[in-house]
Amino acid sequence: MKELSSGFRRFADDQAGATAIEYGLIAALVAVGAIVALTAFGGSLSGMFNTVSTKAGTALNNAGN
Repeated sequence: MKELSSGFRRFADDQAGATAIEYGLIAALVAVGAIVALTAFGGSLSGMFNTVSTKAGTALNNAGN
């Protein structure tokens, strides 16, 4: 019985698992934030990149003349 109590006490005092869970929760929160931001700004970012691509292509085509 004393061994069981000692083992339970060591298990309760171990903080390594709690730290791993905290890091996992932080990573999940960052991922959710990134998904929300990309979803919210996805259309405007796509338009901006298309504009830059078009203008860069035009500039490269005109530079060859």
